[in-house]
Amino acid sequence: MSVVKDFETEHFPTWCPGCGNFGIWVSMKQAIVNLGYAPHELVLVFGVGCSGNMSNFINVYGFHGLHGRPVPVAEGIRAANSGIKVLATGGDGDGYGEGLGHFIHTMRGNWDMTYVVHNNQVYGLTTGQTSPTSMKGFQTKSTPSGVVEVPVNPLALAITSGATFVARGFAGDAKHLTSLIEQGMRHKGFSFIDVLQPCVTFNRLNTYQWFTERVYKLEEKEGYDPKNKMMALEKTFEDWNKNIPTGVFYLEDKPSYEDNFAQLSKGPLVKNRVDTQLDVSPLMEDFR
Repeated sequence: MSVVKDFETEHFPTWCPGCGNFGIWVSMKQAIVNLGYAPHELVLVFGVGCSGNMSNFINVYGFHGLHGRPVPVAEGIRAANSGIKVLATGGDGDGYGEGLGHFIHTMRGNWDMTYVVHNNQVYGLTTGQTSPTSMKGFQTKSTPSGVVEVPVNPLALAITSGATFVARGFAGDAKHLTSLIEQGMRHKGFSFIDVLQPCVTFNRLNTYQWFTERVYKLEEKEGYDPKNKMMALEKTFEDWNKNIPTGVFYLEDKPSYEDNFAQLSKGPLVKNRVDTQLDVSPLMEDFR
């Protein structure tokens, strides 16, 4: 039986003191332990950014990919080894900027993986420029007069693009976030968890206090049904200046991407026997 210590490394996080990434780091490790995984039974794929630094701070199989590219790498791992649990993680700039196309198309296929996004609404690693989720009017060094565009709505994109588990957590509530990550990892299909992750250095607007005054849990709202797509979609458009819902927004049961391939029905491709006596000369002739 694994314990949290099994997932620790000799390196302690170098994030700014008070960074929301600490809450995600703690919640992710605890969720993995609660589900009974050993370090060798799962793979974590990281994008580039402050969130990507977690690749040094959690003891599992890991792959640190290019900026915006953790999701396609995770797809490749799942295609080769459908017998291992795969998680991808990145930031809002990583996933909703450079990687937005990958985000949408992976959800269309409903790949069986979990994607956790650290959403601090700035490019933290590069010292606080505007990100795709920065609020309209927000002033940064790249937008000194304020952001002109409306922010990307990742949850609405997820619901309309084919994700079958869509949730939002808050790094300031590790217990609730742990539960969401657990639920996402149990789910068969693409599970997406957007995490409100305060950047204490470069985002002085969306602070822990700011979020705490606004967040509420959907599961505590009477009559809310996460299997109702239109109800879920409506909740993603609530006015953040008043209320910010967290919890499981949408849940759907349908075949995963991998279920469509008979080749995977007999088990992971990496465990298939390779026939070294196979004569490929007829095939080669076709390419002459």
